[in-house]
Amino acid sequence: MSAELDPDAALMLRVRQGDTAAFAELVDKYKQPVMNVAYRMLRDATEAEDLAQNVFVQVHKSAERYRVSSKFSTWLFTIARNLCLNEIRRRARHPASSLDAPHPEQEDQPLHQFEDLKTASPPDSLLHGELDAKIGEALAGLPESQRLAIVLCRQDELSYEDIAKVLGCSVSATKSLIHRGRETLKQKLKPYLRTGAWSGPR
Repeated sequence: MSAELDPDAALMLRVRQGDTAAFAELVDKYKQPVMNVAYRMLRDATEAEDLAQNVFVQVHKSAERYRVSSKFSTWLFTIARNLCLNEIRRRARHPASSLDAPHPEQEDQPLHQFEDLKTASPPDSLLHGELDAKIGEALAGLPESQRLAIVLCRQDELSYEDIAKVLGCSVSATKSLIHRGRETLKQKLKPYLRTGAWSGPR
Protein backbone atom coordinates (compact mmCIF):
# COMPACT_ATOMS: atom_id res chain seq x y z
CA MET A 1 0.00 0.00 0.00
CA SER A 2 1.29 3.42 -0.93
CA ALA A 3 1.74 5.96 1.82
CA GLU A 4 -0.01 8.42 -0.50
CA LEU A 5 -3.21 6.41 0.01
CA ASP A 6 -2.84 6.30 3.80
CA PRO A 7 -2.01 9.65 5.44
CA ASP A 8 -1.25 7.87 8.73
CA ALA A 9 1.36 5.72 7.01
CA ALA A 10 2.84 8.91 5.57
CA LEU A 11 3.02 10.31 9.11
CA MET A 12 4.76 7.14 10.27
CA LEU A 13 7.35 7.51 7.52
CA ARG A 14 8.01 10.98 8.88
CA VAL A 15 8.39 9.45 12.36
CA ARG A 16 10.99 7.13 10.82
CA GLN A 17 12.89 10.25 9.82
CA GLY A 18 12.79 11.56 13.40
CA ASP A 19 9.75 13.83 13.12
CA THR A 20 8.43 14.11 16.70
CA ALA A 21 5.43 16.23 15.65
CA ALA A 22 4.25 13.44 13.33
CA PHE A 23 4.53 10.94 16.18
CA ALA A 24 2.55 13.22 18.51
CA GLU A 25 -0.16 13.50 15.83
CA LEU A 26 -0.47 9.72 15.58
CA VAL A 27 -0.61 9.34 19.36
CA ASP A 28 -3.27 12.03 19.59
CA LYS A 29 -5.41 10.33 16.95
CA TYR A 30 -5.08 6.73 18.12
CA LYS A 31 -4.51 6.78 21.88
CA GLN A 32 -8.22 6.64 22.75
CA PRO A 33 -9.11 3.90 20.22
CA VAL A 34 -6.17 1.77 21.44
CA MET A 35 -7.22 2.34 25.06
CA ASN A 36 -10.79 1.33 24.20
CA VAL A 37 -9.59 -1.95 22.69
CA ALA A 38 -7.28 -2.61 25.65
CA TYR A 39 -10.02 -1.88 28.17
CA ARG A 40 -12.47 -4.19 26.44
CA MET A 41 -9.86 -6.96 26.46
CA LEU A 42 -8.44 -6.41 29.96
CA ARG A 43 -11.37 -4.86 31.89
CA ASP A 44 -9.06 -2.62 33.86
CA ALA A 45 -8.76 1.09 33.10
CA THR A 46 -5.29 1.54 34.60
CA GLU A 47 -3.86 -1.45 32.75
CA ALA A 48 -5.55 -0.30 29.53
CA GLU A 49 -3.83 3.06 29.80
CA ASP A 50 -0.48 1.43 30.58
CA LEU A 51 -0.86 -0.96 27.65
CA ALA A 52 -1.75 1.89 25.28
CA GLN A 53 1.42 3.68 26.33
CA ASN A 54 3.40 0.48 25.69
CA VAL A 55 1.83 0.21 22.23
CA PHE A 56 3.16 3.63 21.28
CA VAL A 57 6.53 2.85 22.85
CA GLN A 58 6.67 -0.16 20.50
CA VAL A 59 5.58 2.01 17.58
CA HIS A 60 8.40 4.47 18.28
CA LYS A 61 10.97 1.69 18.76
CA SER A 62 9.90 0.08 15.48
CA ALA A 63 10.00 3.33 13.49
CA GLU A 64 13.34 2.62 11.78
CA ARG A 65 12.08 -0.78 10.60
CA TYR A 66 8.66 0.48 9.51
CA ARG A 67 7.62 -0.34 5.95
CA VAL A 68 4.30 0.51 4.30
CA SER A 69 2.78 -2.91 3.65
CA SER A 70 -0.72 -2.19 4.98
CA LYS A 71 -2.70 0.60 6.59
CA PHE A 72 -1.01 2.14 9.60
CA SER A 73 -4.06 1.42 11.77
CA THR A 74 -3.84 -2.30 10.88
CA TRP A 75 -0.19 -2.40 11.94
CA LEU A 76 -0.96 -0.42 15.10
CA PHE A 77 -3.84 -2.63 16.23
CA THR A 78 -1.77 -5.74 15.53
CA ILE A 79 0.75 -4.44 18.07
CA ALA A 80 -2.12 -3.74 20.49
CA ARG A 81 -3.52 -7.24 19.92
CA ASN A 82 -0.19 -8.89 20.68
CA LEU A 83 0.32 -6.90 23.88
CA CYS A 84 -3.25 -7.59 25.04
CA LEU A 85 -2.88 -11.33 24.47
CA ASN A 86 0.49 -11.32 26.23
CA GLU A 87 -1.12 -9.67 29.27
CA ILE A 88 -4.06 -12.10 29.25
CA ARG A 89 -1.63 -15.04 29.15
CA ARG A 90 0.46 -13.49 31.93
CA ARG A 91 -2.67 -13.28 34.06
CA ALA A 92 -3.45 -16.92 33.37
CA ARG A 93 0.03 -17.89 34.56
CA HIS A 94 -0.13 -15.63 37.62
CA PRO A 95 -3.78 -15.48 38.69
CA ALA A 96 -2.89 -14.27 42.20
CA SER A 97 -1.50 -11.02 40.79
CA SER A 98 -4.19 -10.61 38.15
CA LEU A 99 -6.14 -7.37 38.01
CA ASP A 100 -8.73 -8.99 35.75
CA ALA A 101 -11.61 -8.12 38.06
CA PRO A 102 -12.58 -4.45 37.84
CA HIS A 103 -11.77 -2.36 40.89
CA PRO A 104 -14.88 -1.44 42.93
CA GLU A 105 -14.65 2.17 41.85
CA GLN A 106 -14.51 1.07 38.19
CA GLU A 107 -17.58 -1.18 38.23
CA ASP A 108 -20.50 0.11 36.18
CA GLN A 109 -18.37 3.00 34.92
CA PRO A 110 -19.29 3.85 31.31
CA LEU A 111 -16.61 4.00 28.66
CA HIS A 112 -16.09 7.24 26.76
CA GLN A 113 -16.58 5.20 23.60
CA PHE A 114 -20.29 4.76 24.40
CA GLU A 115 -21.35 7.60 26.65
CA ASP A 116 -22.19 11.06 25.34
CA LEU A 117 -23.03 13.35 28.23
CA LYS A 118 -23.58 16.26 25.84
CA THR A 119 -26.71 14.69 24.38
CA ALA A 120 -27.95 12.44 27.20
CA SER A 121 -29.97 13.65 30.16
CA PRO A 122 -28.63 12.52 33.58
CA PRO A 123 -31.10 9.58 33.95
CA ASP A 124 -30.45 8.45 30.37
CA SER A 125 -26.69 8.66 30.84
CA LEU A 126 -26.92 6.53 34.00
CA LEU A 127 -28.94 3.88 32.19
CA HIS A 128 -26.56 4.00 29.24
CA GLY A 129 -23.61 3.55 31.60
CA GLU A 130 -25.25 0.56 33.26
CA LEU A 131 -25.94 -1.08 29.91
CA ASP A 132 -22.36 -0.47 28.83
CA ALA A 133 -21.14 -2.17 32.02
CA LYS A 134 -23.32 -5.20 31.22
CA ILE A 135 -22.01 -5.28 27.65
CA GLY A 136 -18.49 -5.25 29.08
CA GLU A 137 -19.28 -8.16 31.37
CA ALA A 138 -20.81 -10.13 28.52
CA LEU A 139 -17.79 -9.40 26.31
CA ALA A 140 -15.47 -10.64 29.06
CA GLY A 141 -17.20 -14.02 28.88
CA LEU A 142 -16.46 -14.50 25.18
CA PRO A 143 -13.44 -16.44 23.87
CA GLU A 144 -10.48 -14.13 23.24
CA SER A 145 -10.71 -14.37 19.45
CA GLN A 146 -14.43 -13.48 19.36
CA ARG A 147 -13.99 -10.68 21.90
CA LEU A 148 -11.12 -9.14 19.97
CA ALA A 149 -12.95 -9.44 16.64
CA ILE A 150 -16.00 -7.62 18.02
CA VAL A 151 -13.93 -4.94 19.74
CA LEU A 152 -11.97 -4.27 16.54
CA CYS A 153 -15.20 -4.18 14.57
CA ARG A 154 -16.17 -1.07 16.58
CA GLN A 155 -13.14 0.80 15.23
CA ASP A 156 -14.20 2.98 12.30
CA GLU A 157 -10.72 2.79 10.76
CA LEU A 158 -10.86 -0.99 10.27
CA SER A 159 -12.62 -2.94 7.53
CA TYR A 160 -13.25 -6.70 7.69
CA GLU A 161 -10.09 -7.13 5.65
CA ASP A 162 -8.11 -5.03 8.14
CA ILE A 163 -9.52 -6.94 11.11
CA ALA A 164 -8.63 -10.22 9.42
CA LYS A 165 -5.02 -9.03 9.08
CA VAL A 166 -4.89 -8.04 12.74
CA LEU A 167 -6.33 -11.40 13.82
CA GLY A 168 -4.19 -13.35 11.38
CA CYS A 169 -7.08 -15.23 9.80
CA SER A 170 -9.24 -15.12 6.67
CA VAL A 171 -12.01 -12.59 6.09
CA SER A 172 -14.63 -15.36 6.19
CA ALA A 173 -13.27 -16.62 9.51
CA THR A 174 -13.31 -13.05 10.84
CA LYS A 175 -16.94 -12.56 9.84
CA SER A 176 -17.78 -15.89 11.48
CA LEU A 177 -16.08 -14.85 14.74
CA ILE A 178 -17.97 -11.55 14.76
CA HIS A 179 -21.30 -13.24 13.98
CA ARG A 180 -20.87 -15.90 16.69
CA GLY A 181 -19.74 -13.32 19.20
CA ARG A 182 -22.69 -11.02 18.48
CA GLU A 183 -25.16 -13.89 18.76
CA THR A 184 -23.69 -14.88 22.14
CA LEU A 185 -23.84 -11.28 23.35
CA LYS A 186 -27.43 -11.01 22.17
CA GLN A 187 -28.41 -14.11 24.16
CA LYS A 188 -26.56 -12.93 27.29
CA LEU A 189 -28.06 -9.45 27.16
CA LYS A 190 -31.61 -10.44 26.19
CA PRO A 191 -32.83 -11.18 29.77
CA TYR A 192 -31.31 -7.93 31.05
CA LEU A 193 -32.84 -5.85 28.27
CA ARG A 194 -36.23 -7.48 28.80
CA THR A 195 -36.44 -7.51 32.62
CA GLY A 196 -33.39 -5.70 34.01
CA ALA A 197 -32.18 -8.99 35.52
CA TRP A 198 -28.57 -9.98 34.94
CA SER A 199 -27.04 -13.41 35.44
CA GLY A 200 -23.58 -12.46 34.15
CA PRO A 201 -21.27 -14.46 31.87
CA ARG A 202 -21.37 -18.23 32.20
